[in-house]
Order: sequence, then C-alpha cells, then structure tokens
Amino acid sequence: MMRNYGGFMQKFSPWEVVRHDVVFPVRFFGHVAVSPSGSRKWIGGEVMQALAYDVPIPGYKTKNTISLRLWEAKAGAKDFNLFQFNDGQYEAAAQLHSRAQQICAVLYPGDATESGKLLRLKQQFFLCSASLQDIIFRFKERKDGGSWQWSEFPSKVAVQLNDTHPTLAIPELMRLLIDDEGLGWDEAWDVTSRTIAYTNHTVLPEALEKWSQVVMWKLLPRHMEIIEEIDKRFITMIRSSRTDLESKIPNMCILDNNPQKPVVRMANLCVVSAHSVNGVAQLHSDILKAELFADYVSIWPTKFQNKTNGITPRRWLRFCSPELSNIISKWLKTDEWVTNLDKLANLRKFSDNEEFQAEWASAKMANKQRLAQYILQVTGESIDPNSLFDIQVKRIHEYKRQLLNILGAIYRYKKLKEMSPEERKNTTPRTIMIGGKAFATYTNAKRIVKLVNDVGAVVNTDPEVNEYLKVVFVPNYNVSVAEVLIPGSELSQHISTAGMEASGTSNMKFALNGCLIIGTLDGANVEIREEIGEENFFLFGATADEVPKLRKKREAGLFKPDPRFEEAMKFIRTGAFGSYDYNPLLESLEGNSGYGRGDYFLVGHDFPSYMDAQARVDEAYKDRKRWLKMSILSTAGSGKFSSDRTIAQYAKEIWNIEACPVP
Repeated sequence: MMRNYGGFMQKFSPWEVVRHDVVFPVRFFGHVAVSPSGSRKWIGGEVMQALAYDVPIPGYKTKNTISLRLWEAKAGAKDFNLFQFNDGQYEAAAQLHSRAQQICAVLYPGDATESGKLLRLKQQFFLCSASLQDIIFRFKERKDGGSWQWSEFPSKVAVQLNDTHPTLAIPELMRLLIDDEGLGWDEAWDVTSRTIAYTNHTVLPEALEKWSQVVMWKLLPRHMEIIEEIDKRFITMIRSSRTDLESKIPNMCILDNNPQKPVVRMANLCVVSAHSVNGVAQLHSDILKAELFADYVSIWPTKFQNKTNGITPRRWLRFCSPELSNIISKWLKTDEWVTNLDKLANLRKFSDNEEFQAEWASAKMANKQRLAQYILQVTGESIDPNSLFDIQVKRIHEYKRQLLNILGAIYRYKKLKEMSPEERKNTTPRTIMIGGKAFATYTNAKRIVKLVNDVGAVVNTDPEVNEYLKVVFVPNYNVSVAEVLIPGSELSQHISTAGMEASGTSNMKFALNGCLIIGTLDGANVEIREEIGEENFFLFGATADEVPKLRKKREAGLFKPDPRFEEAMKFIRTGAFGSYDYNPLLESLEGNSGYGRGDYFLVGHDFPSYMDAQARVDEAYKDRKRWLKMSILSTAGSGKFSSDRTIAQYAKEIWNIEACPVP
C-alpha cells in the first residue's frame, strides 16, 4: 500500500512506524544495457526511494499481531540541486522531489490524459517493485548462514494479484531474479509462476487493464523485453502442443500488436503466468471459465477455481451493531459466532419466537434511530425511523444500476401524487437512501448522482407525499458511514445487470445484519439466496444467460419497454426535477439512441420485474411478524460469508499453507 503525504493530505497516523532502515530503489525510464557476455541490465532514468512504514494489524482476541507494510515515494538527498535553487530555479532544483510526491498524492488519479495514465502506471510499478524487493531481501536474510535454493522461494512466499493492477509484479519478479540474482530464464520462470496467483474481480472491460506498449517501453523498457519473451514462449507452446488453438492466438496472446494502438493485455499476462486463477463468487468463476478465459481453461483446466468473497463478522456485526450482537449472544448462550459464523445457523430455531422477535425489532429500531440522527446531521433531512429504510450504497456505475433504483423512486413518487390522501395511508412509507462515489471522469455516473439529488430536493419538500416517501443521497460514502448505514437498513438493493457483478461484499454485510435483499441473480446474490432461503429474497430481472440475447433484441429495437418505464422517463423530461438536461442519460436507456449502447445494462427490460418485486416488498413489510422472521433468517443464513472461511480456502487451496497456532 502507498502512504499519502502529497497534495492536501498532511495527516499523520500515530499507528504508523517509519522504517528508516528499509529503503529500496525504484527506477523509471532509462534503458537496457547489454554486457559482452549477453546479460542485460536496466540503467539510467530516474530512481526514487521507497521508504517503508509498518502499521500493526491486531487480530481478534489474539496474543500476536502482524504488520501491514506501506510505502512512501521519496527522492534522495542528492536529488536536490542546491545550486539551481540558489539561482532561483526552484522547480527545476526539486524536480524529482515533486515527482515522488505526485506518486503518493492521489491513488488512481484520473486517466483521461496521457500524464494521468503514466502516473497510474508509475503507482502500480512503484508498489510492485518495492514490495518484491522487500520480500526477496527478507527471504535471503532469513536463509543467511544456512543452505537454501531459489526453488524454495514459492514455498515461503505467496504473491496474490488482486485484479490486474499489480500485474507488473510478474515481469518485475522475473527481472529481479534474472538480472540481480543471476538465475537463468527457466529457473526464474519456475519460481515466478509457482509464486504468483491471480484473483479476477470483474468481467468489465475497463477493469481488465490494457496498457499502451509505447508508454510501457518508455517507462519500463526491461519489463517489456521480459513480457515479449513470456508472450513469445506462450505462443510457441500453443503452436507446438495445441494446434487446435492456433486461430485463437490473436485473442489469447499477451501483446496486441495492432499498429494503430498496440497494448499489453494485463489479464492475459496474469492467466498465462499464474499457477492459480480464481473468481470471487461461484457464478463469476463459472462465467470466467465458460466465457472470458475459456480457451486458457482448455489448456490448464486445474488452474481455475472459485473463492467466494467474505466479510469479517467482527467489524460488520459485533462492532457496528452491538445491540443486535448482544441479542444473538444471549439467545445462542455464547459469543463463539464471532469467530465461527456458522454458529448463526442456530438462530433459525428462534425465528418464530415472539420474545426473540421483539428483542430483534428493538435492536433494529435502535440502529435505525442512530442512522436517522446521522442523516439529519450530514444532510439536514429528517427521516422517519418507522418508515422502511431502503438503502443502496456502492460505487456509482451504470452496471450497478442506481439509475434503475431512482427511476423506481420517481415512478413511486408520481403514483403517490396521483393518489387520494386516503389511498396514501394504505401505502408502505419508505425512505430511499443512495450513496457512493463516481469516478472522476465518469460523466454518466455523475449525472446519476445529480438526478438522485434533484429528485430528493423535490420529493422531500412536497407536503403531499413526504410523509410516505423520502429520497436521500448520502454524501461522502466510506467505511465509517457504512458502519452506521448497514445496521440501520431493512431493505438493500443489489440490482446489477446479471453477469456483471463479480461478487459484491456489501450484500453480505447487509444480509448479516438482518437486512433483506432485493436483487438479481448476480454475483454472490446467488449464493446468499441459496443460504438464507429463496423465500427471504426479493428476486427480479433477467438471468446472466439471457442477457446477451436481450441486448441484441434491445439494440435492434425489437423490444418495447413497459409503459411504467416510459412513464418515469417522460416524467423526468417534463422538468419535474429541475431544468438540468438529462437527455444524454435517458437516451442511453433507449434502443436506438444517439448516445448509443441501446440500454446495454437492460434497465428498461428489468424495470417491470423490479417494480413488481418492490410491490412484494411493500406487502411483506406490512406483516411485521413475517418481516422479522425473514430478517432473522437472513442473519442465520450468513455463516458462509465470513472472511475467515474465504481466507482459510485461499490458504489451503491456493497458497498451500497451514495455520501456525500461537500457544
């Protein structure tokens, strides 16, 4: 991880311990020098220093701790030109200091510009290089004085690539082993491929990174040589042993040499190089094997596996919802569930118990009141804890379909306006909360945030309906905010287009807190529904296998949207929510729009099914005993989704390590 001291971030953590004795050089640019013997060395360019910091990470009720190592980019003392500075050339004198500070200023800066892309790539390589140099140093240090072989390295070190962002660890480990440690290619490749494993977190094209070969050759020339060699050997292997795949080579190879835009396909590099590839929910892993990486699966069928994500019950129930936790421990007569979440299954036998339900309802109300106070504090909006708290918090993205949520809210508002006062009294009062962050350059995501705020501004000040409906955008969503929102939730929306969400983990956090889910059969929703019971899950929408056909139908204009969907769209266009031009956003939902994509995320297709599911929610919420039972069974079925289970599976099935109990 990187330590942030750049820009406006000047906060110092008392938990960070600076390691002035742990510093490694990280080079950028330069060139490759070839010795008379043919060995190669990366030299020149600019060299920054990676300074280590450690943050202690204590476990739950353990006698030992581990450290999370962070890195800060620094320029060396010799990189400051005092003569230039005294000559008034202040910026020139401290150029490298300034560039080092940029690396840690903002994680994942906007990459719409070439300079933004270059800075991102610098960040990724800086972290990979510093971490690998540190790992190798510690491996050698512990072996000092004893006999050891590099072949032992993979049994002592596991490098898990978390999506494609740390892919440069592959060529960097090869470079360190070949150029610095003197290993031959075959030995270095054996060590690297047995050390590296890859977790894929998404099927979204923008997250499967493709880096410009031109930029890579400029910034990391030695690494490009290594990547070229990996690619060449992979292609040779295909041509010699799998002639049936020869026609697939253009898609399977690592280097896309398109003359207009040559790129390095980082996901392909990960799959070719790693000894294990996994998805993060069963559906996601199945899609990877059947679609995204199908050709690689035919070569290495045992390389691919699933590791369903998990969450920690210590933070996401014990800490953030003490009232509910105490009730669980009281009725189970133990708090063993905190470290063995499967124990929650024993709550099922109390799900119809009226005394238990009353205590459960009391704990949920305490959390709702705490959330209502928070919303009042940060937004000035007063919300009714007796209304249904309906929450969607996650990154703002079209595939996560916050737009479907707000269109549903708009339709609900319009229908409430059309009702008589007596009819409104028979509806289920609802407070809809949406929160999350939009990426800096993602215009449509920002339009969605704007629409949510505009709808809230109208609905919340309408005296006819604001007793029955409120819409709130929760600002500055982060983990601390989630610790208040999630325990106070009663309905949570996990409504992504099927097949696009790898897993989700907030769905697990909500389910663990007795919150019911309205959602599609996507990501971990599938497994959550299996565990808590399909009768306790509000399901709607197309399935993953139906999505490609539906997209083609929508693009061709062969699909006519539900009248309710068109009514909601038309209502926005009347200017009911202000004068902002929402046409670019709305046209992205139409079959043959100038803004294109033909409702790629199937908001129009799923809208009627979504509204029908919301009607089932309204009816279920009116039956308090039924709702409380569903809530209890949601928590009782959440045992599988502990990060303890996930990590144990990684340890056993990918890293091949065993626990080391501390006496």
